[in-house]
Amino acid sequence: MLEPLVIGVDAGATTTRCALSDLHGTVLARAESGGANRNSSGAAPAEVLTVALRNLLARSGDDAGRVTLGVVGIAGGAAVRAATQAAAEAAWRAAGLGGRVVAVTDLEVGFAAGSPAPDGLLLLAGTGAVGAAFAGGRLTHRCDGYGWLLGDEGSAVWLGRAGLRAVLRALDGRGPATALTGSLSSLLGVPAGDDQALLRAAFDRPPAALGALAPAVSALAADGDAVAVALVEEAAGHLLHTLETVAGRAALPRPAVVLAGSVLLSPGPVAERIRAAVLQRYRIVPMAATYGPAGALWLAITQVIGAAPDARVHARLTR
Repeated sequence: MLEPLVIGVDAGATTTRCALSDLHGTVLARAESGGANRNSSGAAPAEVLTVALRNLLARSGDDAGRVTLGVVGIAGGAAVRAATQAAAEAAWRAAGLGGRVVAVTDLEVGFAAGSPAPDGLLLLAGTGAVGAAFAGGRLTHRCDGYGWLLGDEGSAVWLGRAGLRAVLRALDGRGPATALTGSLSSLLGVPAGDDQALLRAAFDRPPAALGALAPAVSALAADGDAVAVALVEEAAGHLLHTLETVAGRAALPRPAVVLAGSVLLSPGPVAERIRAAVLQRYRIVPMAATYGPAGALWLAITQVIGAAPDARVHARLTR
C-alpha cells in the first residue's frame, strides 16, 4: 500500500503558497497563487485556494489520490472560522482532492514553520502584524492582527501607509521634507509633488498592495532620511509592544520566539531592531518561519500520525 501524503497551505494576504509532502517530511511539490485575505487583497479565498491547489497537483504527477489530509492556514481567518473552513472545503473539492481538509489561522502555521516546540511566542509582520502565544501546541493568546483599518501596527501595510501620510504632510506643509516623496511617488507611477495623483494611485489599489512600499521606507531609513528613520523606529516599537504584551499574558518560562513575515525576515532596520530586542529581552536568538507551508505540513503530519513527529521531520520540511 502506498504511503499517504499531506498538503500544507499558507494563504497570506499577498501570496498563497502550498506544498505536498510524505509523512517523513520529504517535500514532493510546491506551488503558489495570489493573496487570499478578502479584507486586504479583495480576493475570494476559495477561488485563490483552488488555483493554488490545482497548480500544486499539476506538479505532483499521480500523487493526488494519495493525499489524506490538508491543513490550510488563512490570514484574517480567525474572525470568520466557519467561513474559512467552508472556503477551504470548497477549494479542496474543486481541485478534485479526497480526504479531509482543516482550516486554521496563519498563526498556527507560522509558529509551526519556525519551531517544532509546543510552547512559545510568534511575532508576525508581513502584510499584517500580530503576536501570538502557544502552549501545548494550542494557540492561547493573541495581540493585534486586527487588519489594515483597525490594527496591524508595524506591518508592511502600516509602513507603506505611514510613508504615504508623511509624503502628504510634506507636500501640504504640515511635515518636514523627505526623500520618501520622490521614492514613493515613483513606485506608484505618479509625478513627485502631485498630491492628488498620489491619492488616486493609492486608493486605486487594494490595501494589501500598499505593503509593497515598505521596503522603500526601510531603504531610506537605512540611508538616514530622518522621516523614514522615525517611521521604522515607530514600527519596531509597535511590534515589540505587541510581542511583550502577548508574552506577559502567556507567562511562558523561557519561550521559543519565532519571527515570521516579510518585514521581519527581510534584511532591514525593523528586523534588526526586533532581533536585537528579542536577544536582549529573552536571551535567545529568534527562529525564522521562512516557509509557511512547512508549518502547515507539520500540523498535517501531526494529525495523521496522532503525535508530534521527530524533530528531523521538521528539519526536512523547513530545509
